[in-house]
Amino acid sequence: MSKVMVSIPDELLARVDQEAKRRSVSRSALLAAAVRRELDRRDSDAVAEAVARSEQRFARSGRFDAGEMVRADRDARG
Repeated sequence: MSKVMVSIPDELLARVDQEAKRRSVSRSALLAAAVRRELDRRDSDAVAEAVARSEQRFARSGRFDAGEMVRADRDARG
């Protein structure tokens, strides 16, 4: 496992330490989990583009009743 040195503001470090204590984990474990979550998170621009594509597709499909679609799907499953 590698070790790194980072600089963060004192007040942020205090929050990190407080949260690590609350979770009963080390500072390193908390920071590793936070970095992992951030890196695994979808890019907000990519999400916005995907939403825009979906909106365009729905706009072309016309109006529909979501309740009817759900009922039909439920009835088809038996």
